[in-house]
Amino acid sequence: MFQVSRIPAARLLGAAALSFASLASLSAAHPAAAVGTDAGAGARVGTGVPHGDHLTVTVRNAGPAADGTFELYCHPAGGSHPDPAGACAVAERDTRWGQDTFAPVPEGSICTMQYGGPATAHVTGIWAGRPVDVTYDRRDGCEISRWNRMVPLLPEVGAQGRS
Repeated sequence: MFQVSRIPAARLLGAAALSFASLASLSAAHPAAAVGTDAGAGARVGTGVPHGDHLTVTVRNAGPAADGTFELYCHPAGGSHPDPAGACAVAERDTRWGQDTFAPVPEGSICTMQYGGPATAHVTGIWAGRPVDVTYDRRDGCEISRWNRMVPLLPEVGAQGRS
């Protein structure tokens, strides 16, 4: 006669429940998949604070009109940033699954030895559901190019004042 123990059955049931929970969390849509849509737009209940993407941009030494700390909200665009729609659009343009929108210049890159000025920017917050804490400067050709790709999130510098 064949006898079934309750312990293996309980382990099997527990493993099945754990597998189901793991699959459910993996199948949830990544926030970057909703970029360009108003999914998630609105405000947190009772706070009046948007819960879409939020960045704080602090710019130094870029000029009196560009320096300061600006709040940027996306989905929908808003905040104290001078061009919230443009800033959100430039960040969305480079948002891809599995890639860091704000990635540093790859180590070992060959960069031109040019100086783009003393401007720096520090960007913090949440973008596509991921924390952001990144610094920009203009110390060489690669960093200048990296900065310029993020205009108008970062102010346009370098071309002003030339005849």
